[in-house]
Amino acid sequence: MKKTGAEIFVECLKKEGVKHIFGYPGGVVLNIFDALFDDKDLKLILTRHEQGAVHAADGYARASGKVGVALVTSGPGATNTVTGIATASMDSIPLVVFSGQVPTLLIGNDAFQEADIVGITRPCTKYNYLVKDVNDLARVVKEAFHIASTGRPGPVLIDLPKDVTSGITDFVWPEHVKIRSYNPTYEGNKWMIKHAAHEIAKAKKPVIMAGGGVILSGASKELKELAELTKIPVTMTLMGLGGFPGTHTLSLGMLGMHGTYYSNMAVQDADLLIGIGVRFDDRVTGKVATFASHAKIIHIDIDPTSIRKNIRVDIPIVGDVKTVLKDMLKVLKEETKEPWDAVRKSWLKQISSWKQERPLRYTYNENVIKPQFVVEKLYEITKGDAIITTEVGQNQMWAAQFYKYDKPRTFLSSGGLGTMGYGFPAAIGAQLACPDKTVIDIAGDGSIQMNIQELATAVIDKLPVKVAILNNQYLGMVRQWQELFFKERYSYSHLDVVPDFVKVAEAYGAAGLRATKPSEVEPVIKEALKIKNKPVFMDFIVDWKEKVYPMVPAGASINEMLFEEEKKTEKRLKAVK
Repeated sequence: MKKTGAEIFVECLKKEGVKHIFGYPGGVVLNIFDALFDDKDLKLILTRHEQGAVHAADGYARASGKVGVALVTSGPGATNTVTGIATASMDSIPLVVFSGQVPTLLIGNDAFQEADIVGITRPCTKYNYLVKDVNDLARVVKEAFHIASTGRPGPVLIDLPKDVTSGITDFVWPEHVKIRSYNPTYEGNKWMIKHAAHEIAKAKKPVIMAGGGVILSGASKELKELAELTKIPVTMTLMGLGGFPGTHTLSLGMLGMHGTYYSNMAVQDADLLIGIGVRFDDRVTGKVATFASHAKIIHIDIDPTSIRKNIRVDIPIVGDVKTVLKDMLKVLKEETKEPWDAVRKSWLKQISSWKQERPLRYTYNENVIKPQFVVEKLYEITKGDAIITTEVGQNQMWAAQFYKYDKPRTFLSSGGLGTMGYGFPAAIGAQLACPDKTVIDIAGDGSIQMNIQELATAVIDKLPVKVAILNNQYLGMVRQWQELFFKERYSYSHLDVVPDFVKVAEAYGAAGLRATKPSEVEPVIKEALKIKNKPVFMDFIVDWKEKVYPMVPAGASINEMLFEEEKKTEKRLKAVK
């Protein structure tokens, strides 16, 4: 039976098991929107901005493990997706973004709402397509989902000219994908795995550094088994939070610029560092020349270009994290008979001492709300059983530090690109992916305004997303750097006019609550959690002077940290430069 390109598009998504699309209509994609009008199996979530659509698809993908899908029109509709695509690319999130395009005969003629979105997104997609023939459409969609979800995941863009979606042909669904130039390596080198296992067996002070690859490959169970078997402490990157239980005795929390004292100290003192699904980002390593300088480094990653890209590596293992860890566990169980408790006893004692010496802390004030207190209360009241999304800045770091993530896919944040405005639409996507879960966006008063229009999306779809706004009237992380490094010259970081977020929420048909003192924080959170049929803004008026600690200054080693109690920082800053 012959179908139009638009009908083929719909059938392809059904074949891929897609249930939700996030998008915004426009002239050249009206054929597709018309095909979606009567369809009962696909639900399009109408966002209020194309960037919001891609972030929502991203949140959906991170929370569910499935491929997120977005659909937008040509020109500005397509270019508005770029930030969302780049966000997903940096964090290796599987998306397929469909953009409309002017008819093929007009491409290159500067037609109305024409943009070379294939060229524009080439640096920030895993792959992209311009479909020129309706007969290629089904194959391209099949390939796109395959590429997005296999190997190191990432976003794929498909550009659809109007004449392709209106063209007619037979619908032929390819059951298999075969791309000669694309063959990700899943099995790790057996000799390297054995070599790594032997190094683990003889190491006196090993540390596991777990990244987002652990979550993406579904390897949390294997990681936990490895850590418990060998008694090796685990630190996590921002993207790795939840990959290993945050409440586990072997957990060191997050490392890096705003990591825990004991995590950073352990990495710097380790004799073996096992990097699993990480890319050794600069916010993690600090000064590269001194990072883990006493350690041999094992690096496991499915992307060969990530290995030795930023940090020297002694034992590189290219392969899927889950597959490699299974093989490594087998070797460790068969070939090593180490009394792990005795081998690691002094190392774990040292780490315990560091934990007691400098735990994560802040100074409580009964008259003003500390932002860390809000995050702690969210954790306490939800019992850690929530999906947390974040914006970017201080709110993101406090969410990483003071909420404990015991399960994968419960912390969703823009790690690599650091995208303000990510958290709220991502929470919408996560809520649709996990309708029975509590979803909370921990936001700043600056970043929430980047995509605040998505309140309409959440209201219309009756999504009970909770937004905890840590309202300090500043671009908080910018202000923190200006205080520490720019002599308190707060150049354009003070948000002189911040809207009444309670009234904004109510204007959209959502609920708005506010807390101005610590005693009001818990009642506000509990009241918000009772509301089940619409989004809630919780406006917490917090201490504007509060900073994120510990902090590693730019260019310093990760064990050269600033702490809250050091009121005068100039001497300390000079010492670490």
